[in-house]
Parts: sequence; structure tokens; C-alpha cells
Amino acid sequence: MLNAKEIKDRMNGIRDTQKITNAMYLIASTKMQKAKNELNKTKPYFNALHNEIKRTFNTAGTVKGRYFCPSNVSEASDGTYGLLIITADKGLAGAYNKSVIKEAQQLLSKHADTKLFVVGEYGRRFFLQHQIPVEKSFLYTAQNPTMDRARDISALLLELFDKGELDEIFIVYTDIKNNMTTEAVSARLLPFQPMQSAEYNGNGKSTEKEPVIPFEFYPSIDAVLDSVVKSVLSGFIYSALVASFCSEQSDRMTAMHSANRNAEKMLESLSIQYNSVRQAAITQEITEVIASVKAQQRKRKKELLQH
Repeated sequence: MLNAKEIKDRMNGIRDTQKITNAMYLIASTKMQKAKNELNKTKPYFNALHNEIKRTFNTAGTVKGRYFCPSNVSEASDGTYGLLIITADKGLAGAYNKSVIKEAQQLLSKHADTKLFVVGEYGRRFFLQHQIPVEKSFLYTAQNPTMDRARDISALLLELFDKGELDEIFIVYTDIKNNMTTEAVSARLLPFQPMQSAEYNGNGKSTEKEPVIPFEFYPSIDAVLDSVVKSVLSGFIYSALVASFCSEQSDRMTAMHSANRNAEKMLESLSIQYNSVRQAAITQEITEVIASVKAQQRKRKKELLQH
């Protein structure tokens, strides 16, 4: 059983840890709010692009292009897949990273011919330790999602898709819901299905409008759509980067909050244990003092009787 000093030292150590978890909670909250504000500034533009693509297809009917697949095709085809996986650069975020890795492994088990493109140090280390080859690792982008980095990732994936090295491209990331819960999700990036959902407002409601005046396309509808899809792809990847970053911070806030609650329970238990040990020590000291007094009294009586 621990003595009073050891219990006191342990309580002081827990309080020091609480200071760290409280600081991490506040930092995660600030980072998440900043990232959400950045996304709110850009998502209307990409929502508008996506809606215009849907309106164009509603107006022009069937459009052929290397970035599009028929609306009635929902199942993945054969060929080489590219899988963009967004993880964090570090842990201490609950099950955030494990959920993404689990979702990615499920996709890999269904299609072995898949090239991995990993964002985040955690994912890179995981696949390295498990000897799973990674085609490209985008280092440290998870902690600083920017539109420029999203364009770099998009450009690389588009280049491989245009060369025919990738037949389909998927993404695995973590999305944050309205009630602050997170979920690892997967989606197909290319080929783009005209009516697939790729909106960034998070409410699932379409904001598109029916065309009043027929569109005119220059030089052609295929060229226009190919150009627009590149921007939509960059926007979707940027949205996924920000959503993953917000989810990471949300999960870290939850983990730090749980750590604080567990620390409080440990401190309460240790405080009771400390008081019990201290009370026992005080009782022992009182008992020893009383026993010493009685011994002295008996000794004096004995001396008086002898005289």
C-alpha cells in the first residue's frame, strides 16, 4: 500500500497532466474553429460549381468525357485504383486515425490493385510498419490544410488518371457531423458521376436552380466540363482535408475531456486514500503517545512504590 508521500506525489503528477490536457483541449478548440471559418469562406464557390455541373447535365443531357461515367453506373469497375487516405500527423485523438485506417483496409480487401496516396504522418508510419507500399506520401499537410496543397494533390491524381495509370480514384477521410460526432467515410473522386453528391454545406440539401435560358458552351460542353471538374476535384479534396482536420481536433477535444474526467475521478479516489492513510497515521501517532504516557505513569507509580 502506498504511503502518504507517495500518494501526494501521484496526485501532483495527475494535476500536472491535467494542465497539459486542458491546454490541448483549448488548442484543439481554437484550431477547429479557425479551420471551419476558412472552409466557410470557400465552400460557397465550390458548391456553386457543383450545382452548375448538375444543371448543365440536366440541360444538355448525355455528356461524354474522360472524367465522367454514366449516371446509372454505381459499382466500381476493374482496373487500377488510387486511394487517397487522410490521417493525422499524431495521435491523442481517440479513435480518429484507427477509424480511417480501418475504412481504408476494407477498400483494400475488396480491390488489391490499389495505389495508396497518404496524407499525414500517422498513416505513413502505419503502412510502413505493415509493409504496405505507398505510392506517394504527402507529409505534414494534415496539420495545415490549404487550397494550394489540395491543388497539388489534385494535380498529381489527375496526371496519373490522364495517363491511364489510375482507372478510378477514391478518398477516405473523416467527416464531422452537426452534433460534433465524427465518422470515417469513403467516396469516389473520379470518374465523376454527374448526379453524385459532392456538396460542402453539410446539410444534404441541394441549392441548385433550374436553368431558365439554355446554356451556350465554348469551345464545347466537354471542354468546359473537363475544366470545371478539375476545380471541383480540388475543392472536394480541400473540403475533405479541412473536414478531417476539424474531426481530428473534435476527437482530440473529446479525448482530452475524457482524460480530464478520468483524472478527476483518480484524484477523488487518491484523495480518499490519502485521507485514510493520513488518518491512520495520526491515529497511530495518538495511540503511540497514549501508550507512552501510560508507560511513563506506570513507571512513576513503580518508582513511588519502591521508595
